[in-house]
Amino acid sequence: MLKTNNFKFLICLSVFFLSAFTHPYYLGVTDLVYNVKEKNLQGSVKLFTNDLEGALKKAHNNTIDLINVKNKEAVTIILSDYLKKHFELKVNDKKTSYKLIGFEREEESVLMYIEFEKTETPKEVDVDNTLLYDHLKEQINIVEIEVNNSKKSLKCTNPEKSFKFQFLDQ
Repeated sequence: MLKTNNFKFLICLSVFFLSAFTHPYYLGVTDLVYNVKEKNLQGSVKLFTNDLEGALKKAHNNTIDLINVKNKEAVTIILSDYLKKHFELKVNDKKTSYKLIGFEREEESVLMYIEFEKTETPKEVDVDNTLLYDHLKEQINIVEIEVNNSKKSLKCTNPEKSFKFQFLDQ
């Protein structure tokens, strides 16, 4: 009986220490799909709410509440400005602009929907992504792009920022 209690105590103690010293991960995911009908890339950027709030606070010297949004129009402008400073895309060697068409909370994240200007079918896509890099030195950003049913994903860890996708067979 004593051995069983000691074993349980050691298990509980181990779980406590492991959970106390685990390091959280900081992850952003951008998912883009080329819409053949619209001739543009469309998709979303997903970031953890508290991380994005921290980055916006640092950028604006003001707290931006993304959980209880009081003025959605003003927050959309702030988010759009932040995205444009930290996320750029070139399609077939041409810088491609985009707009934030909306955002919503999804569990512990903010999902921002973006739509790019019209472009020819991407053969090559260059991405510069520094989302949350100014706030979190451990930030990891994953970008996934789908063109004509060909999906490709790449990952960059701060300070890496550039992605290059090739869809030469499209």
